[in-house]
Amino acid sequence: MARARPDIIFHTAVSKFKDAFTQIEPMARRGINVVSSCEELLFPALREPKLAARLDQVCKQAGARVVGTGVNPGFVMDLLPVCLTGVSREVRAVHVQRVVNASTRREPLQRKIGSGLPPAEFRRRFEQGQAGHAGLKESLALIAHCLGWPVRHIVETGDAVVAGRNIRTRFLEVKKGQTCGLHQHAEATMSGRVCLTLDLKMYLDAKDPHDAVQVEGEPPLDVVINGGVAGDQATVAALVNTAPRLLDAPAGLLLLTDLPVPRVA
Repeated sequence: MARARPDIIFHTAVSKFKDAFTQIEPMARRGINVVSSCEELLFPALREPKLAARLDQVCKQAGARVVGTGVNPGFVMDLLPVCLTGVSREVRAVHVQRVVNASTRREPLQRKIGSGLPPAEFRRRFEQGQAGHAGLKESLALIAHCLGWPVRHIVETGDAVVAGRNIRTRFLEVKKGQTCGLHQHAEATMSGRVCLTLDLKMYLDAKDPHDAVQVEGEPPLDVVINGGVAGDQATVAALVNTAPRLLDAPAGLLLLTDLPVPRVA
């Protein structure tokens, strides 16, 4: 008996596009559509242009559609600022800040941001790509792509946020002086001027969590989401809500901005 073929698969396994490719390519080759939370899949050509071109070709040959989405990346620090520029006559720069109280988040995230590590060890792991938030460069690249800005070089930095006191969450304990989270920053210049900045602070017991976007242009915009977007719940919604829009899209490896405006399914 021939196996039933699903219309769509929700892929939530890895963060790096190179790893996701080996998992998603066989699905696409069978004509199966994929909505993925893989962070680097938000803008896969940034790090792996050849693999992105290969997957796009496979999708088009098999009639499959693949897209990466989520909350961050996938909405707060990329899609939302892009949408805000829809009322702009001119945009000179875009700046985004996100502050997350990681104490309210799931255990894997608390550990991913380095909770409990000596700060020097966190910095070492960050430099080796073993710690920190994945996808910040992709978010910046997507904004630049949508604005038609020829950004050539993205600078990303990251450092430990050090606990000023002992902190206990449902999952772990961090002592004073240990890492309790991260401060990660990415920026890009155009014509010698900083035109895009993304600033992420994600640490235990962070005060005043929020998401904020400033658009320097005409008219100027300064938008704040008090409390921020709750990533754990909203990520699931983002994947599910993307599915019907993906099924109506043309075949290929797509960017989230290739699809219609997000809405609840």
